[in-house]
Amino acid sequence: MGLLDKVKAQAEQAVAKAQQGVAQGQAKIDTMQAHRQLDALLRNLGAAYFAQHRSGGSPDAVAQALTAVDQHVAANPSDVAAAGTATSPAAAPSTGAAPSTGAAPAGDFTLD
Repeated sequence: MGLLDKVKAQAEQAVAKAQQGVAQGQAKIDTMQAHRQLDALLRNLGAAYFAQHRSGGSPDAVAQALTAVDQHVAANPSDVAAAGTATSPAAAPSTGAAPSTGAAPAGDFTLD
């Protein structure tokens, strides 16, 4: 019976490792899905912002898109770090004057 006990213990260890692997795989899938959702939300925010500033889009659309991004960030803080997105207001671009490098302000571009 000693041999059967050893086989049973090894089988239990194998099941535990398999369950751990499944849990890790599910966590990775969840992280990837959250990252894709953040990408889509940021893309929608950019589209709403561009529409507002270039084609008379609604400021409400920008506000709604920004709210959606904020809600996602609040629910998935680790996704923000993985995406490399700024998490503090200090890192957001300023709306003040152009940089002192002599570059044109954002949005003042012309095509030849």
